Amino acid sequence: MVPWNTAKAKVQLRLGVQRLRTLQEKKNAQAKASRRDIALLLEKGRIETARIKTENIIHEDIYVELLELLELYCELLIARFGLLDQNTREPDAGVSEGVCAIIYAAPRTELKELHVLRDILMHKYGREFSAAVMENHDGVVSERITRKLDVSTPPPALVDAYLSEIAKGYGVPWSPPKPDDVNDDNAEGGEKVRIPH
Repeated sequence: MVPWNTAKAKVQLRLGVQRLRTLQEKKNAQAKASRRDIALLLEKGRIETARIKTENIIHEDIYVELLELLELYCELLIARFGLLDQNTREPDAGVSEGVCAIIYAAPRTELKELHVLRDILMHKYGREFSAAVMENHDGVVSERITRKLDVSTPPPALVDAYLSEIAKGYGVPWSPPKPDDVNDDNAEGGEKVRIPH
């Protein structure tokens, strides 16, 4: 673990903000390209493939929302750095949510700057506090963060809503199937399947 160093912590927070913004821009550009691909799939009638790719877009959108939240928490810690720099074994209430969010979520991101920042914070607040945060004892981590890290399959209604918006945005005639409709993806070699709602 990296020991607490005021200057290094501040630099790491600023680097984290920059990298979070850059990664969000990159992910948004990739999502735009993926949406274009999905529109083409819808146009070709390859609905099941479009659905699977749409689930991935939904997960990526949620990941971008997580990055936005982490950026806000880093900004908060920069703004309230005086509270963060206090010599205490637990974070002040004014920065606690941000500290807990970074310790909990950083390992689930691809940003080494956040990993280093997490190590700095874990060293500052100690093993016991860090373990409690990592296990989310007593719900110390914001529910907004834990929900963004949930990896469950998106509900079909959400997938349909995304598909509808993508189709509309690219001028592709498509509407979600009604519960009684049968999905026929013969173009992909699939068989007739009832779509549950």
